[in-house]
Amino acid sequence: MNDSSWGAPPQAGYWGPSEQGPVQGAAPAGPAYDAHNAQQTRPMPIVPDVPAHGGDQDDDRGAARLSGPLFRDDTPSTGSLGTPSQKPQEPMPSPVPQPAPAPQKKSAGRDLGAAIGVGVGLGAVIVASLFVVKAVFVGVIAVAVVVGLWELTSRLEERKGIKAPLVPLAVGGAAMVVSGYVRGAEGAWVAMALTALAVLVWRMTEPPEGYLKDVTAGVFAAFYVPFLATFVAMMLTADDGPRRVLTFLLLTVVSDTGAYAIGWRFGKHKLAPRISPGKTREGLFGAVTFAMVGGALCMQYLIEGGTWWQGLILGFAVAATATLGDLGESMIKRDLGIKDMGTLLPGHGGIMDRLDSLLPTAPVVWLLLVLFVGSG
Repeated sequence: MNDSSWGAPPQAGYWGPSEQGPVQGAAPAGPAYDAHNAQQTRPMPIVPDVPAHGGDQDDDRGAARLSGPLFRDDTPSTGSLGTPSQKPQEPMPSPVPQPAPAPQKKSAGRDLGAAIGVGVGLGAVIVASLFVVKAVFVGVIAVAVVVGLWELTSRLEERKGIKAPLVPLAVGGAAMVVSGYVRGAEGAWVAMALTALAVLVWRMTEPPEGYLKDVTAGVFAAFYVPFLATFVAMMLTADDGPRRVLTFLLLTVVSDTGAYAIGWRFGKHKLAPRISPGKTREGLFGAVTFAMVGGALCMQYLIEGGTWWQGLILGFAVAATATLGDLGESMIKRDLGIKDMGTLLPGHGGIMDRLDSLLPTAPVVWLLLVLFVGSG
C-alpha cells in the first residue's frame, strides 16, 4: 500500500479484518439481537455513587458505618422488594437531671482553729513576760530571733545551696538584742558590725567556692532578723516601755486582721499578684482602716502624752510597713519555692512567718513614738 491509500475510502466488498467474522467479545447490535435477548435482561439495581478515597477519610468511614449494621449480631430484615426494612428508632431516654454542685466556700488555706489557739497562746506568753519582768521579755525576743535565723538559713541551704553560717548569726543576733536593750541604738549598731565581721571570718574556714554568696546571705540575715528586732527591745527601755511594745504588737495584729477580714469578704482586685496572689487592694484598705482606728485608741489611752491624731498617723504607718514586710517575705519564699518558712507553729507555719510583719514595723513605731512623746 502506497502513501495515497491513507485516508482513501475502502473499496467495494472490502471490510478488512471483519470479513473473517465478528470480533470475539464484541457485543452484537441490531434489532434481531435485542428482541432475542429481551426476556433474559432485568433492570440492574441502582448503586449510589460512593466517593473515592482520598478526601476526608473520617467522612468515608462514617458513611460506611451508617450504611451497615450497628452491631455484629444485627441482621437487617428485608422487605418485599428485597431492600432492608428500616425499623423505627426507639427514643433515647432523657438524662436524669443532676443536682447543681454546691458553691464552694472561701477558705483561708490553713487550720483556722489551730491558728487561733497558737496565736492566743503566744499572746499570753508575750503579755505575761512583758508586764512581769522586762528582762524576761528581752529573752523571748532573743529566742525568737535565734529560731527565725535557723529557719531562714535552713531554707536558704535547702533550696538554693547557700550556706550562711548559723553559729555567728545566732550568737551575734542574741547579742544585738541585748545590746539594744542595754546600750540603745549605739549598742545595736556596734553588735551588728561585729556580727557581720564574725560571719566573714567564720566562713573562711571552709573552701572558697560560694564564699561571696554565703557571706552576703549571712549579712542580710543579720540585718533582716536580729537588727530589726532590736528596736522592740529599745522600745522597752522607756518608762512606759511595756505599753509601747503592746501598742506596737496590737497595731500590727489589728492591721493583719483587717486585711484578712476585708480582703476575704470583699477582695476582688489583686494588690501584687506576682508576689502574693492572695492580697487585694480591698484588704489593704481594711488594714489601713483598722490600724488607724486602733492607733487612735492606743495613743489616746495607752501612751502617756499621746493624742488620737498621732494615733491615726501611727496606724497608717503600721499598716503600710506591715504590708510591705509581708510582701517582702512572700518575695523571699516565692524565690525559694516554698509556702512557709517552717512548721513550728501549727496553723501559722514557722516563726519567720509571724515575724514578717513585725520586723519592718518595729523601727517605724519606735521612731514615731520617740518623735511624738519622746524616748523617756
